[in-house]
Amino acid sequence: MSIGVLALLAVMPIVSVFFFLVVLRWPAKKAMPLSLVVTVLMAMFIWKVPGNQVAAASVKGVVTALEVAVIVFGAILLLNTLKESGAIFTIRKGFTSISSDRRIQTIIVCWLFGSFLEGAAGWGAPATIVGPLLVAIGFPAMGAVMVALILQSTPVSYGAVGTPILIGVNSGLKDSPLVQKYVAEQGTTFEAYINGIGGQVGIIHGIIGIFIPLFMVTMLTFFFGKNKSIKEGLAVWKFAVFAGLAFTIPYALVANLLGPEFPSLIGGLVGLAIVVPAAKKGWFVPKRTWDFDHSSNWNPSWTGTLTIDNSEKPKKTISFLKAWTPYLLVAVLLVVTRIDYLPFSSWIQSWVISFESVFGTAITVESKPLNIPGTIFILVSIIAIFLYKMNLRDYGRAVKDSFKTIVSAMAALIFAVPMVQVFINSGVNAAEYASMPLVLAEGISNMFGSYWPLIAPTIGAIGAFAAGSNTISNMMFSLFQFGVADNILAAPATIVALQAVGGAAGNMICVHNVVAASASAGLMGKEGNLIRKTLIPMTFYVVFAGGIGYVAINGLGFNIGTIILAAVALFIFISIVKGQKQNQIDREKMKETA
Repeated sequence: MSIGVLALLAVMPIVSVFFFLVVLRWPAKKAMPLSLVVTVLMAMFIWKVPGNQVAAASVKGVVTALEVAVIVFGAILLLNTLKESGAIFTIRKGFTSISSDRRIQTIIVCWLFGSFLEGAAGWGAPATIVGPLLVAIGFPAMGAVMVALILQSTPVSYGAVGTPILIGVNSGLKDSPLVQKYVAEQGTTFEAYINGIGGQVGIIHGIIGIFIPLFMVTMLTFFFGKNKSIKEGLAVWKFAVFAGLAFTIPYALVANLLGPEFPSLIGGLVGLAIVVPAAKKGWFVPKRTWDFDHSSNWNPSWTGTLTIDNSEKPKKTISFLKAWTPYLLVAVLLVVTRIDYLPFSSWIQSWVISFESVFGTAITVESKPLNIPGTIFILVSIIAIFLYKMNLRDYGRAVKDSFKTIVSAMAALIFAVPMVQVFINSGVNAAEYASMPLVLAEGISNMFGSYWPLIAPTIGAIGAFAAGSNTISNMMFSLFQFGVADNILAAPATIVALQAVGGAAGNMICVHNVVAASASAGLMGKEGNLIRKTLIPMTFYVVFAGGIGYVAINGLGFNIGTIILAAVALFIFISIVKGQKQNQIDREKMKETA
């Protein structure tokens, strides 16, 4: 069978997910079982994957789904604990004191605090924390989840203290003689080469990431504003670009000077330290405050089962620092338990539940329960009982409400993640084909030849969408991307960096991230709607990255890369002009009403 036909067959599992979720608009709990069936049929009857291999991959997927469920449950439990204690009232009031403008709140909570959490935790955990937190301070659930998913882009390549680079790219390349020979010819070490790839990733992300906060708020005002206005989002362009730079400059510097472990962590912290005081002083903040329409006028599809009555004052007053202590504890514990040179990491990593050679295959199912971010969320929620002197009845109510949410989420996760594992583990087969992801990537590469830098980020995004992880996407495709670069005589480090960037962008649409974030905000059954929305910034991201990569390899002459970058620059320029005009209109309206 030709590679072209095989590639068309290999894409069927991904097409089925899009068709059921995005085209037919089915809920994930209905779409994902059918997508799993499609994937299993393709694996067993076209790839001729043995039944025991399919079963073992499915079991591995179920275990991963349970780990994701722990993250979602922990995130919701922590929020419900703060809700029952009354601390959430103080947090909401604190954000209002910084700025009552929802666009500014989105940038601070989602872009900066969320990026810091991504650097510490990874696993899609930031979206499960940020989404419910935004709901708690008055955002519609769908809007909160949408911006929380858009967050899953720029900081993701350095999530969980650099895992997508240090584990994903590293393990994808390290055992290849081709790579080892190339590195030796460059007169460097393999570790330095990986760090160099990580540095290029930081530069590409850093350029694109400047504009992601503006993308967030513009989509928020367009899809969830009273006037459905793009211009109302663009009006905050000065503050959004300022916040983008406050994160991406330290982020890119750290990636190139210190390595892949801390760019997102330090970028988030530095960004918060710069942007929050600036917001309090009103620097770059539009004169006219933007807010959602009254919740009674919201489209019913925007809201979920997670509800917090912000009008009801708590029984006792909780200070701002005390209210934020659980989230600060989460951040600190995530960092100290993931830095290798501290003693906690090795101790936590040593607690392993492992089943080798599942059903007689080479597949190992392994879980490190103490290393799952959700475990820390649950621990901190228990600490909060004593911190706020809660009675057990209130905490019990938080636990009960959280279990209700996770049960509905598991209906989708329990099929979504096994589908991914069957797709990835299809390389063991009687047909002697490469695995479905590699066949798909090879088929696409044959179509594009020297234009491959334009497509490399899209391959990374497809990998993340299918695998649910930037790290796994990098593991699957880094060596493939290196090989394509070698064939077209392009710089392999740049092509692999584009893979990592695209893999990060793909997290915006990957199914189990969408399901997990939706569940945490009480918004089940609307995953396709969210994917349709987040496809917009994801497409912007991979096209922009492809243009940067093409120019980096082929120079600034008149070529397709410079055309793409010129089009992006024009798009940004027009957006800023429209935003500036909206600010002038707003100022004139304020004068008229004064």
